[in-house]
Amino acid sequence: MSAPSTVAGAQVPAPPRFRVRRWWPVVALVLLAVVPYTTLPVPGVLPGGLNSPGSLQLLALCLLFAGFAVTYDLLFGHTGLLSFGHALYVAAGSYTANVAVTKLHWGWGPALAAAAGVGLLLPAVLGAVALRVNGIAFAMVTLAFAQVGSILVMSAHLTGGEEGLSLANVPALFAGVANTVNLYWLALAYLAVVVVLVRWAVESEPGRVWRAIGDNERRVTVLGLSPYRFRLLAYVLSAFLATAGGVVHLLLLGGSTPQITTSAFTVGLLVMTVLGGAGTRWGALLGGVLYTYLDQRLSALAGSGTVAGLPAPLRLPLSQPEFILGALFVVVVYFLPGGIAGLSRYRRRA
Repeated sequence: MSAPSTVAGAQVPAPPRFRVRRWWPVVALVLLAVVPYTTLPVPGVLPGGLNSPGSLQLLALCLLFAGFAVTYDLLFGHTGLLSFGHALYVAAGSYTANVAVTKLHWGWGPALAAAAGVGLLLPAVLGAVALRVNGIAFAMVTLAFAQVGSILVMSAHLTGGEEGLSLANVPALFAGVANTVNLYWLALAYLAVVVVLVRWAVESEPGRVWRAIGDNERRVTVLGLSPYRFRLLAYVLSAFLATAGGVVHLLLLGGSTPQITTSAFTVGLLVMTVLGGAGTRWGALLGGVLYTYLDQRLSALAGSGTVAGLPAPLRLPLSQPEFILGALFVVVVYFLPGGIAGLSRYRRRA
């Protein structure tokens, strides 16, 4: 925000539009927080009323994956690190907490502490190895680590194998359909914390170095700074926030699923980031919400009787949500290289 101007030594307040820009995230957060108290019907947009359990579950998923996309954007959009192993840390948070509670019969306090420890130690160790290389080599190393983690999860009896692992001891605050509203608030709180921490980190001194590394790593080295250490810091912070989101994902779904360990999960986060606008202020968040909403609603539409009654040329593509999402992604990348967040620039030019 621009600093107040001065006239004859006196300060002149900033224009109202700058005040609005400063406070609109807080207003948006408050509006999202009161959604469960709203009975507004939204036919065709959500599975029920705005405050129905089905709608709140869908909105919570959108908020959670928006948080995941913001953590990935810290790597890809702000530091220039293309990782194919981000799903590993989401799975680490989910499975660590679940195994500790369900299999080892720990309380939630020790389980959360164990998940936090894994969320710090695992990326510090793996990142120290993966960040020895750059570019596509780094992406391949992270993919290899993620594949190893996926194989271990799907083959181990402790994690439930390919069937996943249901959460045995759900906290009373989040148990049952009546407490879906609490899960919604939990997902909203997670997104808010992630956005605040990522914005603070990006605007700090290390954040400026991350941006410089993404632009010209050699220049950063010439200035006497260590790109390796700064990239490792970004990697660990992003992974830790993703691990925390894995715990939220566990509570939201009531268990851990092996699907969150696959590389397809990370590719989905990459698509969300590019769709919204990598490296922009709110692009990854918007992309995460839009992609998750379409993924959930198009899946429901694909199995509906409306689609089944359409002619084959329309029925076949509409029955494949991945096809529609892929086509949308191609259109956005082709016509909006800056993602959804780039629309504001095009509007100003017009």
